Amino acid sequence: MRGMFTIEHDFDATIVTLVDDPARHRQEDVTVSLFAECITVAQYDPRADRVTTITLSLAQVRDLRAALDLPEGSYRIAPQGRADAKE
Repeated sequence: MRGMFTIEHDFDATIVTLVDDPARHRQEDVTVSLFAECITVAQYDPRADRVTTITLSLAQVRDLRAALDLPEGSYRIAPQGRADAKE
């Protein structure tokens, strides 16, 4: 089964909700809110009975995007925007 998501545009943010496929080990939905200066990622934690939220700077999101396509290692983003291996 393919993933499902929703997109909503609010006044100050775009909100993407990632819905996990129905499965035996299904996770709670993830809500990603994109603001001009940061991105938040939130997920309900049923064990703690609360929503846990993390905030990423736009630089952290850029680094995460680069990291998704790289092999294991330590990297530094070069001024040209590519990831160079850190020695």
